[in-house]
Amino acid sequence: MKIGAPAEIFEGEARVAMTPDSARQLQKLGHTCLVQSGAGLKAGFTDAAYEEAGVEVVKDAKALYAQAEVVTKVRGPEASEIKMLSEGQTLISFFWPAQHEDDMKTLADKGVRVVAMDMVPRISRAQKMDALSSMANIGGYRAVIEAGNNFGRFFTGQVTAAGKVPPAKVLVVGAGVAGLAAIGTSTSLGAITYAFDVRPEVAEQIESMGAEFVFLEFEEDQTDGAATGGYAAPSSPEFREAQLAKFREMAPDIDIVITTALIPGRDAPVLWTKDMVEMQKPGSVIVDLAAERGGNCELTVKDEKIVTDNGVTIIGYTDLVSRMATQSSTLYATNIRHMLADLTPEKDGVINHNMEDDVIRGATVTFDKEVTFPPPPPKVAAIAAQPKKEAPKELTPEEKRAKEAAEFKAQTKSQVTLLAIGAALVLGVGLIPGMPASFMQHFIVFVLSVFIGFQVIWNVAHSLHTPLMAVTNAISSIIILGALIQIGSSSLLITLLAALGIFMAGVNIFGGFLVTRRMLAMFQKS
Repeated sequence: MKIGAPAEIFEGEARVAMTPDSARQLQKLGHTCLVQSGAGLKAGFTDAAYEEAGVEVVKDAKALYAQAEVVTKVRGPEASEIKMLSEGQTLISFFWPAQHEDDMKTLADKGVRVVAMDMVPRISRAQKMDALSSMANIGGYRAVIEAGNNFGRFFTGQVTAAGKVPPAKVLVVGAGVAGLAAIGTSTSLGAITYAFDVRPEVAEQIESMGAEFVFLEFEEDQTDGAATGGYAAPSSPEFREAQLAKFREMAPDIDIVITTALIPGRDAPVLWTKDMVEMQKPGSVIVDLAAERGGNCELTVKDEKIVTDNGVTIIGYTDLVSRMATQSSTLYATNIRHMLADLTPEKDGVINHNMEDDVIRGATVTFDKEVTFPPPPPKVAAIAAQPKKEAPKELTPEEKRAKEAAEFKAQTKSQVTLLAIGAALVLGVGLIPGMPASFMQHFIVFVLSVFIGFQVIWNVAHSLHTPLMAVTNAISSIIILGALIQIGSSSLLITLLAALGIFMAGVNIFGGFLVTRRMLAMFQKS
């Protein structure tokens, strides 16, 4: 089939839904690719690059819509583009069906099949098609870059001959894909980073990236992400008030705020109010990634940068992803290509719009002249965080002493049992008729060496075994003492065995420390 990518007509949109690389992959599925002349220029892809990849360059949008059987776009169709779509065509793009019900009904009546990339269910199999996550990742990164461009200080703290510069304090509201990208960028630049999310189970992810999770002392049963297709659900009014109170407490100390909170099908919740902005220090920056849906900051102005009376900069740009058009087009075109791969299971260039497939059904909003939005819940559970684990109970001093006493008794009992078994073994060997006294001497040394070596290595904390494995090996080589005692034996066999034992233990000791030194050198800065 013919897959066509027109130029985006939305003001400020620089992305394109097909790149030369993605076109090559689509051709391997048996499709023919078309692109409107100049469609990729803002993203750095020339018409010549498309032609080299085997793509037919069409002079204008009208000609492309007339030829293409599948139209791939970034933004949802404008009125003029809807007119050019005809029965039997398939449109693949961001669509936001809950906000464009009239357009959805019009396209359904025309017999156009619409696959909304913003409706791809968040299940494991669909991650490769999750365009929202791809774009959110770029948006989160770019938000920090924009904040740094408008912030008058370093992100990282510095101590110089001219004075001390404190590190910036950054608060990221929302730990979805965009939030995590912002957290990673902020911490890598050296800022003290805080992050909040309505899901306390994401605290481990946040802290693993070097940020501090902002805990809220409020108990509420949050909707399981698996039940909502992996997307966020609204919180209760009580939870929201507790959340705002926490932000008011933090506002005077925060230099940069990055908000990312969105709920599918709804306007963005207001989480950073006017009074919080007024509490912030002059020179502070707010980057509102939810500006296109109304904004998380009460004072956000869509597509504008404003400076408040108290010197706080509020950035409401909605084209942050387009400001990295080459990267974002590459990722989005890959998401489109994976969607078309699922729609072409036989790789024969024939689209099979299988409405029994969880991913295809979830993303399809019009099919065979019917509106199919909203989709049913996916049969496969969405990607969701593990249930929150209960925090370990803090022991009282009396409980700690009782626990230590019980552990000491258990350890003592184990050691006494081992010694008793060893003594019985030695006694049993000694009672064997004709057993030489010299053998018993060597046998006792052997048993004691094994016991001491076992006790030494067993009592090394398990957490040290991996990072200090080489040193642990050296410690375990305390058995060399037994070999040193036996080296002076009158028996040639015992002397040879002892010498061999000393040699192997020596390799273990010295080799262990050499390996440790080499491991540590890998982490030293040049």
